[in-house]
Amino acid sequence: MRDAIIRYGLLAVLVICAVAFPKVFTNPAVTNYGVFAMIYVTVASAWNLFSGNSGYIMLGQAVFYGSGAYALGLMASGWNVTGTMVFALLPLVGLIGAGIALVFGLIALHVRRHTFIVITIAVFFIFQTMAFNFGFTHGTQGLNSPFLNWPESGYNTPFYYIALAFAIGTIAIAWLIRRSRFGLQLRAIRDDEDRARGLGVKAFRVKIAALVISGVITSMIGGIWFYYLNQVQPQTGFDPLFDLTIVLMAFLGGYGTIAGPVLGALIVEPGTTWLNIQVSNGYVSEIILGGVFLVVILLMPRGIIPTAGERIRKLRTRGRPAVITAVSVPARGDAPPQPPEPPGSEKVGAAQ
Repeated sequence: MRDAIIRYGLLAVLVICAVAFPKVFTNPAVTNYGVFAMIYVTVASAWNLFSGNSGYIMLGQAVFYGSGAYALGLMASGWNVTGTMVFALLPLVGLIGAGIALVFGLIALHVRRHTFIVITIAVFFIFQTMAFNFGFTHGTQGLNSPFLNWPESGYNTPFYYIALAFAIGTIAIAWLIRRSRFGLQLRAIRDDEDRARGLGVKAFRVKIAALVISGVITSMIGGIWFYYLNQVQPQTGFDPLFDLTIVLMAFLGGYGTIAGPVLGALIVEPGTTWLNIQVSNGYVSEIILGGVFLVVILLMPRGIIPTAGERIRKLRTRGRPAVITAVSVPARGDAPPQPPEPPGSEKVGAAQ
């Protein structure tokens, strides 16, 4: 009970701090960090909904992200939608993401984990190539976002709260799935897919459903990202470094947990954004990002949160086993166990 009160109290404090962030830090350079952090919290949590629960590592999450950005831009320009009315197109963007995830899943989820990783990489490069070469995507020039008549002084703040709403909603969905039968089936697939099938789990349907949920969320937040930056290009909407960053966030915080991707995003995204501003050579941040990924996989494969939780439990028990060894109790009517005879008693009886 005490642990639950502490946990929910800490959660309430974090939510209050997140809501108050743009009010306390009004500098646009600082609120820009907040916007991108909330966007990446959403994407990392959406990635974890599928990959963290099912065990199928997705290296093509940018397919949904970039497709959502392009879909919002094409619909807004084609239908002459401007201003805040553009946000009304987000449900349609989510439907497009669901369709892409459904086709993606029907193709890729018939194979097992290692082959699935290769297929996701191949599909990613197919989408990136299409964005470079199709006429309606405007090739290397990309798409510009519709006009948005928000005041320049507080331009970042509305986007921060929209991204925060998406982040909280995604975390809530992750929590509900974690506690549901659907989430239990996903974790059973992650632990042993053949055994899960033997227990009656419709593994293919469950995996596709999780992938569709992840695709819908990622496509919609990709549209928010596009409208915030005012432009999307093939190399930014379909960026291979984006996929590496998302996976690093999940593994750094705690792969397969709810809070892990959130913590990882709050550490990695502000750090990389700051580094890109401070260092003129963009390859430096990529090298550091790859180095951090390698260190995490080698030294802390379970992530910060699971590792910290295990060490806290060890400190609480001070090395004692967490489970008390069971002691057999005689059944009613049975003779109580007799104490062992002292050494040499058999010899004494025989001598007598």
